[in-house]
Amino acid sequence: MEGHEESVTKHEQLLQHIEGLKVGTKISVRKLAKSLAVSEGTAYRAVKEAENLGLVITKERIGTVRVEKKPRNISDQLSFHDVVEIVEGNVLGGGEGLNKTLHKYVIGAMKIDAMARYIDAGSLLIVGNRENTHSLALEQGAGVLITGGFGTSREVKALADRLSLPIFSTRHDTFTVASMINRALFDRLIKKKIMLVEDIVSTKPRVNMLKVTSNISDYDQLSLETGQQHFPVVDEWNRVIGIISRKDVEELSGDHSIEKCLTRHPITVGMQTSLASAAQIMVWEGIDFLPVVDRNRKLVSSVTRREVLQAMRDARNQPQLGETFEHLMWNGFAEERDEVGKLFFHGMVTPQMSSDLGTISHGVLTSLMTQAGLRAAKDMSGGDYVVDNLTNYFVRPVQIENPIVITPFVLEMSRRACKLEIVMTHQDHLVSKTIMTLQSIDHA
Repeated sequence: MEGHEESVTKHEQLLQHIEGLKVGTKISVRKLAKSLAVSEGTAYRAVKEAENLGLVITKERIGTVRVEKKPRNISDQLSFHDVVEIVEGNVLGGGEGLNKTLHKYVIGAMKIDAMARYIDAGSLLIVGNRENTHSLALEQGAGVLITGGFGTSREVKALADRLSLPIFSTRHDTFTVASMINRALFDRLIKKKIMLVEDIVSTKPRVNMLKVTSNISDYDQLSLETGQQHFPVVDEWNRVIGIISRKDVEELSGDHSIEKCLTRHPITVGMQTSLASAAQIMVWEGIDFLPVVDRNRKLVSSVTRREVLQAMRDARNQPQLGETFEHLMWNGFAEERDEVGKLFFHGMVTPQMSSDLGTISHGVLTSLMTQAGLRAAKDMSGGDYVVDNLTNYFVRPVQIENPIVITPFVLEMSRRACKLEIVMTHQDHLVSKTIMTLQSIDHA
């Protein structure tokens, strides 16, 4: 037990040390291990944890660097500093304005008088070696990104410093730069819409728990006060050692200690666990309650299946911005019904869906079949499901720009599970068949 306490303390010390470093400091695992007298393995794990927490980033050819931790309610706008990092830029002037956000960018490929109509305060002009446009943009309140590795004059740099508006250069061309910025905005929108456990526990007023020294009377009292049936059980250091529920205490008297009837080594989640992951864990493990812990297994809060599902449903009612690869693949498919109301989907195999050989890739095909199965199950029951088992049979290849039809057939459906056969055809020829078993998220 002493060894465990020591390792926890070292891990905390390492994270505190990393958090205390100045933003921009480069971090070496070897130096970190040496300075705090720990193994390189321990230092490496702490650095990875710091990366997950947003305290450091690791970039190719640069290494690991301490960065400013972004708040969870991160804006979907980028700051000029963000753009400098994205395009691997070199700041030429106006460094004091790097923390300002930009609301749009303008590509300077037009005549200067036409360009002036599009540039306003808070925008970013992306342009090549045209010094007259550099000063024009700064005077209009915009930042400037110079492509192709070009610089600018001393006068323009001085103007940027005086106005606290950044001007920076990148070796990339204009098209590449615009693509990089768009990708970063897209990724940020996706991250923003993915709900995490911390999004729902942060609204809970307090965490209800029992100590390992508590008895059945304590459980009954807490259950009466809160109306809850499940509680995490913690030790003297507030670390979760088990959970206890109504069925664990049904036949025990009030002065009986809960230590001998609790369920030990419970499954837990962290604040950064996605709600979808928490829901799937509950389904697969057949549980309705999860303690939420920090990296040292100390109790932070708890979540129930009902809370998770309600938050996921609320999130789905919000506008969906930023699409994942799965969404992009599925966007080209239309949903229709035949004359008897049978659901089917049809679309085209696009070049992005192909393998190196020009036929639909197995990964894309599996994703399409999975989406069709999940949508068919939801159409039948109105509930949400997760994939429990999936078997694909590949019958014949289908090449790019070929139309395909995906038809799901529900073989069995109960309150808890659904079994489907999903058929993909091209011009009435069988391409692939999938047998899929789903579990309902909605039912315990």
